[in-house]
Amino acid sequence: MNYFIRICESLGMEGIVEEYKFHPTRRWRIDYFFTIGLAVEIEGGVFTYGRHNRASGFIKDIEKYNCITEAGIFLLRYQPKHIDYNQIKRVYEDLKANKKAA
Repeated sequence: MNYFIRICESLGMEGIVEEYKFHPTRRWRIDYFFTIGLAVEIEGGVFTYGRHNRASGFIKDIEKYNCITEAGIFLLRYQPKHIDYNQIKRVYEDLKANKKAA
């Protein structure tokens, strides 16, 4: 189990799937998917002109992120060194409360 999942589970979050395939026909994966309906993407190569910064990669990411939203999944995006676990926990808890209320 990796560091991200261990931290999230230690904060009481459950149902975490790594490299989750969310689209029926595309090969897209979500870095971390919480079965409550939350996706977390970790954006690498921010300062090295990596895949996410080049025009073609950026455009493909936009398409992917829009499809994530269209699927009814909440998306949070972070740089590897700036993951806000408190924010992830707040959104997770909000989704959990909304599911109970429904």
